[in-house]
Amino acid sequence: MSQADPTPLFAGVRVIPVLTIADAASAAPLARALVAGGLKVLEITLRTGAALAAVRAIAREVPEALVGVGTLTAAAEIEPAIAAGARYLVSPGTPPALADALARANVPALPGCATVSEAMALAARGFPVLKFFPAEASGGVAWLEAVAAPLPDIRFCPTGGINAGNAGNYLALENVVAVGGSWVAPKDALAAKDFGRIERLARAAALLGPMEK
Repeated sequence: MSQADPTPLFAGVRVIPVLTIADAASAAPLARALVAGGLKVLEITLRTGAALAAVRAIAREVPEALVGVGTLTAAAEIEPAIAAGARYLVSPGTPPALADALARANVPALPGCATVSEAMALAARGFPVLKFFPAEASGGVAWLEAVAAPLPDIRFCPTGGINAGNAGNYLALENVVAVGGSWVAPKDALAAKDFGRIERLARAAALLGPMEK
């Protein structure tokens, strides 16, 4: 069975903030700043103990945000993420057991890949959009350009090493639906609760503009 196509989630979206939140109390103000800046699709990484509480806070207090959970590395993490309010799931890599579990999930998933073989295996399981990670370290724009012809039906959301300076190079590619990056919510701005700065960075990222696919 084919996985739900996550492409509709990205309608009009080019940049997905990848957020590592250590203080759940900051989650809703952060989400409001990003949404106000034009970035409504957010990814919360499971890299801190506050991650699921942050997802719950955003789902409850900022309903206009579409929040997903990333850095999923085990099948056991899927149900708690969905229960917390995740509207989509993202993994950095996808061993077979995790791919099976993501395929059974009742929300869309972007399973991670870094090679052509991994991309082909995931596409064969029914995943139409894949996370390409770590993008810059795995070949970046050149890799995506190279696979476009032999893998014409696979689309990617590259993440890893992407920033305001190189995001446009990725977004110019026909097989890229959006990019993920942490530059719109820098660690120092989060620590200082400088949500005004984060909103300004989000506005700049949103100006990259939607791209018809």
